[in-house]
Amino acid sequence: MSEQVPQLQQDPQQILEHVFGYSAFRGPQQAVIDTLVSGRDALVLMPTGGGKSLCYQIPALARPGCGVVISPLIALMQDQVEALQAAGVRAAFLNSSLPFNEVQDIETALLHGELDLLYLAPERLLQPRTLELLTRIELSLFAIDEAHCVSQWGHDFRADYLHLNCLHEQFPRVPRIALTATADQRTRGEIAQRLDLEQAEHFVSSFDRPNIQYRIAQKNNPRRQLLQFLRDEQQDNAGIVYCLSRAKVENTAEWLCQQGFNALPYHAGLPAQMRAEHQRRFLREDGVIVVATIAFGMGIDKPDVRFVAHLDLPKSVEAYYQETGRAGRDGEASTALLLYGLEDVVKLGQMAAMSEGSEEHKRQERNRLNAMLGLCEITSCRRQALLRYFAEEQLEPCGNCDTCLEPPQTWDGTQAATKLLSCVYRTGQRFGASHVIDVLRGSENEKVLKFNHHQVSTYGIGRELSANEWKGVVRQLVVRGYLEVEGEFQGLRLTEACRPLLRGEESIELRKLPPKARGERGESRRDSVAADIDPADEPLWQALRGCRKQLADDNGVPPYVIFHDATLRGMVQAKPQTPDQLLAVSGVGDSKLERFGEAFLTVLRESQAAPVEE
Repeated sequence: MSEQVPQLQQDPQQILEHVFGYSAFRGPQQAVIDTLVSGRDALVLMPTGGGKSLCYQIPALARPGCGVVISPLIALMQDQVEALQAAGVRAAFLNSSLPFNEVQDIETALLHGELDLLYLAPERLLQPRTLELLTRIELSLFAIDEAHCVSQWGHDFRADYLHLNCLHEQFPRVPRIALTATADQRTRGEIAQRLDLEQAEHFVSSFDRPNIQYRIAQKNNPRRQLLQFLRDEQQDNAGIVYCLSRAKVENTAEWLCQQGFNALPYHAGLPAQMRAEHQRRFLREDGVIVVATIAFGMGIDKPDVRFVAHLDLPKSVEAYYQETGRAGRDGEASTALLLYGLEDVVKLGQMAAMSEGSEEHKRQERNRLNAMLGLCEITSCRRQALLRYFAEEQLEPCGNCDTCLEPPQTWDGTQAATKLLSCVYRTGQRFGASHVIDVLRGSENEKVLKFNHHQVSTYGIGRELSANEWKGVVRQLVVRGYLEVEGEFQGLRLTEACRPLLRGEESIELRKLPPKARGERGESRRDSVAADIDPADEPLWQALRGCRKQLADDNGVPPYVIFHDATLRGMVQAKPQTPDQLLAVSGVGDSKLERFGEAFLTVLRESQAAPVEE
């Protein structure tokens, strides 16, 4: 209808070039923008770093009125509003962090048509007072960010998201867009159904993040493994280390500080002021590592996170993809490292079994955990498996995951598996992995002797393998369903699936443990962002970074809000000397040229004027 296709205030291409400083749209961005500009709804699945924000920011500027963005986190709102304001966009947010007089000022600006974009938390939006306020202004669109929060099966469920279908009911003529970076087929359907977006156009981009190198290894002194990774490859880089418990977060952060790293803890049990300060430092300082539970990360728009490390197993592939996706938003080389062990499998399995959900919910949780374990244990390309989970096929192995770079070796584990399963049976199917391994290896410790397990027929028949190798066998048999872990003491129990193996009717190939030391893996990524910069330009690169840091500190924003690394690299390569030449560098828009251009041009001109050393 004509009411839904108002006269545009500005052409989307012009907004892209002059406000955001880019010359061309990426992927489906233009199609999504055209859909919203014409007044239709859209559901967008696009990987982290794929440019989701522009899909609603540009239509909000192109259409008359103010765009309303529903976002689940205060940090995300502040981050995006700062970046928009730096680009000259009239943006603001309303949330509980603001004093009353600031809230009044923003509401007045909204009523007077002085805002292009307004960010709101779902609970703020759903207040009757807010909804009434929105009826009094012209609205360009509604954008529902992190839309997977609507899924009750998901890992980031927010109850307030379930009520956002009221937007369709109360503002039927205002186009809506729901966006997420993580949603399998089931979650996608749930988003469409719960937000009344069944009739919306769906845009599903490739989930692939080719710049992220995926590595998964079993735990073998995980602190030593993490320390080697950080010292060999990530010195001075920003990153996130995820742990399952709050205590482990604090202990790991303290230990990393003792090792000389700038590490900060983050979890929901810390005071709100401390969490906010740690997040602020992560965004604005270089080389900060945040050690966190999953309470940290959603909506963090820091482009230069060079690594994400998991010291515990994520409970689903969706959670793993979402969390690893916080690395390398700028498209530069980044690493996702996951260390996992049998204790993770047991702990997550128990958490799923003890949850308050229905039996169907528990079954789904177990299925998701099994899919995550499957990703860990495969011997083929991890990226292909990860993409396949999201219904995307990649024909060729990626060449940038651990199984591609160092194909795992396998061995005929039939005899070892049979020995282990027999020992579990002979010892009563009620003891944990460590005790069963002690019996297999002929230990004479107190517990083995106490239960007379030195007298069972399987005592000492497994001396050919180390305790660590036997743990690998146990873990793989649990993952494949031959063994299950039960009870308070995590006893091993046989399943029906192991019968053919015990009868000699089938064989099993197991993955070999990697060598304990992998010091040669991967070259250092300390300077990966500047890897394609000529050594002669290194002083200019550092001078431009220094200029950016000074401007960021002066304006109270993170450095990347001034310019991303890719834009600085463009300056190094083009060496612009005039405002028009600087404007031609990708990422430099009109507003940033006016506010920051002269400072960077001064650095660039001084570099060109400096005498070249013989």
